[in-house]
Amino acid sequence: MSDRLKLVLIGAGSTVFTQRLVADLILSGESDRWELALVDIDPVTLKAVDALVRKMLLFKHVNFPIVSTIERREVLPGADFVVTTIAVGGRRGWELDIQVPRRHGIYQPVGDSVMPGGISRAMRMIPQMVAIAEDVARLCPAAHFFNYSNPMTAICRAIRLKTGVPVIGLCHGVHHVENELARFLGREEGSISSFGVGLNHLTFLMDIRCNGEDVKPLLRAKLDEQRPLLEQELRDKTSWPNGVTGRAPRYSDDPLSWSIFERYGVFPVAMDRHVAEFYPERFPNGCYYGHTLGVDAFSIDGRIALGDTWFDEMLAVARSKDPLPPSYFDNVPGESEQLVDIIRSLLEDRREVFSTNMPHGGAVPGLPPDAVLELPASATGQGFTPLQSAPLPPALVAKLASKIAAIEVTVQAALEGSVDLFVEALLADGAVTEPAAAAALARDLIEAHKAHLPQFA
Repeated sequence: MSDRLKLVLIGAGSTVFTQRLVADLILSGESDRWELALVDIDPVTLKAVDALVRKMLLFKHVNFPIVSTIERREVLPGADFVVTTIAVGGRRGWELDIQVPRRHGIYQPVGDSVMPGGISRAMRMIPQMVAIAEDVARLCPAAHFFNYSNPMTAICRAIRLKTGVPVIGLCHGVHHVENELARFLGREEGSISSFGVGLNHLTFLMDIRCNGEDVKPLLRAKLDEQRPLLEQELRDKTSWPNGVTGRAPRYSDDPLSWSIFERYGVFPVAMDRHVAEFYPERFPNGCYYGHTLGVDAFSIDGRIALGDTWFDEMLAVARSKDPLPPSYFDNVPGESEQLVDIIRSLLEDRREVFSTNMPHGGAVPGLPPDAVLELPASATGQGFTPLQSAPLPPALVAKLASKIAAIEVTVQAALEGSVDLFVEALLADGAVTEPAAAAALARDLIEAHKAHLPQFA
């Protein structure tokens, strides 16, 4: 009997994640500890990913067992860890989540968590994720189950509600924003630590420190320096890219997020590209500081097209007869969700703290205990324990509570295949305010995605 740890990755055709996770396993120095099962429903993509992973192992002179299959039930028995990165409908489905609402005057910069795009995505994702969770419960009930797929909150809530499987959602948002704040202050990446609670893509960092020092006064001072230039910079902007490179972030790059920080003393993750979607009432018709969300402010069409490019590049490297380029591992850093570190903490009872998505059980005052929140939790030998939080400002508790309620309706709509609940979810979300408009949008989204929505047939 093997004493290796078996990790099953469902959705192995993910453009970026598989490469980064395998890089972490290779670079961990513990290759003799692992065996990996790659699962994807597309056999062509799966064949390429299998070839790429084997190239990565060969390049680093590392070896551990790998098996690839389109049938997850073949490899789930005996799994110690199950990771999901699936996207039902793929990037073409994501495009429809953006394009169909646009025809109804609704503009989204991401469309994967909330607003009509996120709700539409939930309708496709939840039934498939629940089916995976049911297989986990039957075939490897002791396995740790991690989900990376969006909409994170709705998926994790649906799995726990329907199956009781204790899935943990992981997202790199908090880690990413900590580094953005470090760059804003001119500090080294990795020097910022934080304590934040909220929903995935709307997590409020309440405590922000650099090497133990409270940096909120430094952040406010930096904002004071930039405030005289804010209006002019906003007027001069020609676009909001998806992530600014080549210079330190500025107030004018994320004006909504910085306004929340100035008013409430907390900084929202994951900055304006995501946060704006939780405040649709502030941006009617997508109007955002003189630009249009998802069009020339955080162009989502460009983002999806970039994903196509990355995917094609991955396939080209996998199918090439040449070895990996010498710089390959420089361009494929480890995955930011820290899965290997989390696994080590669980196995060795290190009790290290990570950002997780799970029911908070009363750790965050004022919100339903069974609500899935993004919050710090200690990874122990007995599983994950959320850390107790101080209260958030009442206005932010109210915002989170309203979104939790809307997500609950979304979950029920997806599980029941109820058009009426789909309409109610759109109205509760707030991007659509008229029942007739919500009904028309729901009909159009169901028609556009009917191949992936059997529960609505």
